[in-house]
Amino acid sequence: MSSPAERFAAARRRATAERSELARFERRFDFPLDDFQRQACAAVEDGRSVLVAAPTGAGKTIIGEFACHLALSAAGKCFYTTPIKALSNQKYNDLCAIHGFEQVGLLTGDNAINADAPLVVMTTEVLRNMLYAGSAALVGLSHVVLDEVHYLADRARGGVWEEVIIQLPEHVGVIALSATVSNAEEFGDWLQSVRGDTDIVVSERRPVPLWQHILTDETLYDLFFDDDQSVVNPELLDLARRDAHDERLSSKGRQGSGAGRSARRRQRFASRHEPDRLDEIHRLESEGLLPAIVFVFSRSGCDAAVTQVVRAGIRLNDEAERHEVLRIVQERCAGVPGEDLAVLRFAEFEEALARGVAAHHAGMLPVFKEVVEELFTLGLVKVVFATETLALGINMPARSVVLERLVKFNGEHHVAISAGEFTQLTGRAGRRGIDIEGHAVVAWHAGLDPQALGGLASTRTYPLNSSFRPSYNMAVNLLGRTARDRARSLLETSFAQFQADRSVQGLAQEVRRCERSMAEQERGMNCHLGDFTEYSAIRRRLSDIESGAAKAVSHARRAEVAASLRDLEVGDVVALRSRRGRNAVSAVVIDADMAPMSEPRPQVLTADREVRRLVAGDLSAPVARIGTLSVPKGFRWRDAASRRVLSQRLRESIGSHDHTRIALSGGAPAGVDSAISDLRSAMRQHPCHGCADREDHARHAERYWRLHREAEGLRRRIDARSSSIARTFDRVCALLADLEYLEGDSVNASGRVLARLYSESDLLLAQLVTTGALENLDPKELAAVLSALVFESRQREAPREAPKIPAGRTGAALAAMAREWAQIESREREVGLTFAREPDASFAMVAWLWADGRSLDRVLRDSELTPGDFVRTMRQLVDLLGQIAALGIDPISQVAADAVRKCRRGVVSMAEV
Repeated sequence: MSSPAERFAAARRRATAERSELARFERRFDFPLDDFQRQACAAVEDGRSVLVAAPTGAGKTIIGEFACHLALSAAGKCFYTTPIKALSNQKYNDLCAIHGFEQVGLLTGDNAINADAPLVVMTTEVLRNMLYAGSAALVGLSHVVLDEVHYLADRARGGVWEEVIIQLPEHVGVIALSATVSNAEEFGDWLQSVRGDTDIVVSERRPVPLWQHILTDETLYDLFFDDDQSVVNPELLDLARRDAHDERLSSKGRQGSGAGRSARRRQRFASRHEPDRLDEIHRLESEGLLPAIVFVFSRSGCDAAVTQVVRAGIRLNDEAERHEVLRIVQERCAGVPGEDLAVLRFAEFEEALARGVAAHHAGMLPVFKEVVEELFTLGLVKVVFATETLALGINMPARSVVLERLVKFNGEHHVAISAGEFTQLTGRAGRRGIDIEGHAVVAWHAGLDPQALGGLASTRTYPLNSSFRPSYNMAVNLLGRTARDRARSLLETSFAQFQADRSVQGLAQEVRRCERSMAEQERGMNCHLGDFTEYSAIRRRLSDIESGAAKAVSHARRAEVAASLRDLEVGDVVALRSRRGRNAVSAVVIDADMAPMSEPRPQVLTADREVRRLVAGDLSAPVARIGTLSVPKGFRWRDAASRRVLSQRLRESIGSHDHTRIALSGGAPAGVDSAISDLRSAMRQHPCHGCADREDHARHAERYWRLHREAEGLRRRIDARSSSIARTFDRVCALLADLEYLEGDSVNASGRVLARLYSESDLLLAQLVTTGALENLDPKELAAVLSALVFESRQREAPREAPKIPAGRTGAALAAMAREWAQIESREREVGLTFAREPDASFAMVAWLWADGRSLDRVLRDSELTPGDFVRTMRQLVDLLGQIAALGIDPISQVAADAVRKCRRGVVSMAEV
């Protein structure tokens, strides 16, 4: 039993707690805060920064809202940052509902509302730009919320978060909200090192339990057999075995089916247990698992799924819900120009929504996506077919989440989704305060391995890795505010360098291990006749030279062979010798196939009627041209009769030629033979050469030198990682000085232009502006040219045909841009940088037409763009044009301002997600 003094002290603590801002804040809610929320809020109230890592839907944003409450209570300011404009808009509305419109502002680059309010929601880039500009809005700032801070792993934009964290004034408290990551302690340690006192609050508990299932054509199975989700359901394992058996039988049947066998072999095996999509929806409805998000991983697949469901007559809304949907849709889409509705297939979109079905992906018009999100949140859309972009921050939870496949196309290949992606996607299942549990469902499909899925669902390793690197814009902004040494020191406090330094510790341990093992091997090669380490070094040097000489000869011979192949033309009769054959073979060239940037691979027909592609690596000597032969135009080598006739003519033409003796050119490089002779002599003269235990010592020496090479490699990796960020900064500065953006360590007039251009192609854009390459363009031409800096084709491979370019000055300006890019890219390679992204002119005609006032129908008619891609790219272009307009460099700034006005119309002018 506690003493009176202890009871009195406890009562005082309770009374103090009840009078705290946290207590007042918590009284707003009709439910108690979770322990992790209360712990994090207490740290913020005590004046510490905090990192909160918790699952999707756990309620992390409450800590951010408490920072807003705390700032208002102390007459301070709080900036609430998000990675995307959609989240900023969403958070702005949330905070307005709590504190009133007069207390909350919004800044998203192209949207400014009440910017002087004490609470301002903004994208992280806006805050970064404010820090560089020394904005007066930073005065009085007490807290900054970094929502979705795990975005700092994003390759393209992640560095912005680190720029903000390391440059915020010391007195500002940082509230970093992250999805669950496995290295939260490491990230928290870094925050502690740059922000001072920082609490790390980690919660792995989902507020709504999540159950894992597999849906087949007949049954909804539980994935796990036990409650602790460690044993996979044996019924599913048996199902997988039966599928594998069926596939083997199917494969045998296809192989023995005669004609068309190859085509059928390429067909995907279809499991008879795979659920039909319509049955899938009916099953979810009957099991009480709606509303559901069905991840399809393909934009066209999402649209096709909606069409399929609508055509099947499925209705998930009753009549009252249908009328409410139509009312909201008409109200929210009233701003869409009437002439654009047909282009956007509005009638089909509206009908699907009325039935309770929708798609959600980046190819949709932003306002359409907003409508889907609102209706889904209201329970008026029951099934959404979505790509994985929906999982990135949008507050759109469901009762269940369905994954139709566990692979997705990453732009180049179909790859399996990672454990982190699986958790991010399924984390949408289970609505707090509505559902008592959430459900993650994977549709059965051929090749599904329940055991592997179980591992995917139970993995808890999602490391957060920095993507930070100094950029050109960052360099001039830093040097414009501080000295070179101070800027380098600041960059060395980045999370990227923090992680590199930690990895160095592990590498250093590996070096020490190698050194200990080397000492053991040294003892094993101790020779009484002399220094065996010295002797073994001679042997090793000799071996390396002999090996290198052999490689040099091989490389030279391959180059000779490739050169001889590249010289060939159709009709050349050649003698060639393969690496394995002793005798030369006669052949006639039927296809030269000489791509300028790749190794030549001419096609030949031999005297034995064999058609071959010649590859340099398959030949032991250059081909010898021994004559010519007329090859019919359009020769059809697949036709047996054509091959027979040409082969007969070939044999007749080579009758008297003796081409069986083909010399193999090439030998050891000059001077190598002499070096080898000297080393062999030194080896024989060394005292250890006569040791009876020489080969035993040599085995230890071999291990010694192998460990030596490993240790040297590790040391090189340590050197590369130590101060790696600062060294990259030095290379950036060197290139900027070479291009005259810096004078010494000072930023000149051109550098100040670069400092105000925030773009992935910042240096290229600055070059175009400062060299006058964009002068004499009218607004639509400027829009067309600059579109090449914001547009990036979704297809990674080169386009099949050159993009259409507007006539006149646009083409010349794009050509100048291409030349400037090539020069920058070349200089980057010289200093070891890889920043410059090649411009993509595929959007130029689209931008020109839109800026010229053409209709949406006309603009999209000849392109493969979706409305969403068009609007998103145009908004990025408007932002870039706005940056140039803000430079105040006439006439280019005036032209850019005119281009903004011409582009910001119709669907482009509507609120962007």
